[in-house]
Amino acid sequence: MQHSKRSLPFLLGAYYFFYFALVGVYVIFMPKMLRDTGFSESEVGIIYAAAPFMRFLLPFVFRHFVALNAKIYVISLFLTFLATLLFLLTVENFWIYLAANLLFGAAMGISLPYVETIALASLSKERYGKVRLWGSLGFMAIALWLGKILHSPLESLYYLCATALLTMLFGTLIVKYDTVKHPAQESDASFSLSKYWAFWISVFLMQVAFGGFYNFFTIYETDHGISLEMTTWMWSFGVICEIVMLYFQAPLLQKNLLNILQFATLVTALRWMMLYLFPDSVLLTFASQSLHAIGFALYHTAAITYVFSLYTQKKLAQQFFLGIAFGLGGSVGAMLSGQIYGESMFLIESGIAFIAFMVLFIHQRRKKKVSYEV
Repeated sequence: MQHSKRSLPFLLGAYYFFYFALVGVYVIFMPKMLRDTGFSESEVGIIYAAAPFMRFLLPFVFRHFVALNAKIYVISLFLTFLATLLFLLTVENFWIYLAANLLFGAAMGISLPYVETIALASLSKERYGKVRLWGSLGFMAIALWLGKILHSPLESLYYLCATALLTMLFGTLIVKYDTVKHPAQESDASFSLSKYWAFWISVFLMQVAFGGFYNFFTIYETDHGISLEMTTWMWSFGVICEIVMLYFQAPLLQKNLLNILQFATLVTALRWMMLYLFPDSVLLTFASQSLHAIGFALYHTAAITYVFSLYTQKKLAQQFFLGIAFGLGGSVGAMLSGQIYGESMFLIESGIAFIAFMVLFIHQRRKKKVSYEV
């Protein structure tokens, strides 16, 4: 049994590695693949709004009708793999491909909150960061590898299927470590977003501000004369900085988590302003990518830890975080970036990130009226 417990960090690390390698193929290479296939920027934005929108809807379903248990989790892993196979068959048809993205988003939106809850409940803050960084390594590895070997954009779909299969295999092995007690369905129904509404608005806006980066960074840089291989190095450099932060962030997480979120949101506003001002500067784009350590790695860990402390409904809370931030925020961000793509895209997104920063001050004032522990 002791040996079994020791294997949990390995299984979590493997799951994170392949899950985020899957995400890497999806966000780095497939938008360009779609445009090269003949899709317009607006159509790419609509397609990339589909999966996040499903992540937003899911928590409301689970709040009232379904419990996030091991069976539902395993089904979600299988449906993720099935959706990637459907991508291969439907990429020539906009509407059917859009439907496959809806399935993909729904399935992906179930598995990660389930695993995050197990990781947060089982690992210390220091150990969590060191295990979670395997996700960053997976994202970086797939970016560098495919940036060198892809001969045809459509080839990225085969790697999407392979990473989905490996995510399913390792993810299934994690089920036996689920010791988090799930509250009664009535307890989930009492879950309140309005109690901390300013916080939820801020995390939503923060992710909207990432829409142009996640969906159009590769296109944006190559349109400004940067090669695809150099752009994948830019992606990877951001992930390297993210990995360093995940490894060493534990002492920071002992500080006030809300202050960390405020700082990381403000840094993100600065980051997008740099991309707006210097889109064709390799040096300054690499500098902006270094801020991914703060705007993504530190922000994400601080945010999910903060949410974990706010609610007794742990799995549902993580679903809502993924749903509102990466779901609704990601969906609106994808749609918006598809409409505003051009020279001023990152200027607008810098402004959105700054608004997210300001809203956190409203939450800070209001939280004094609500009794909870951080």
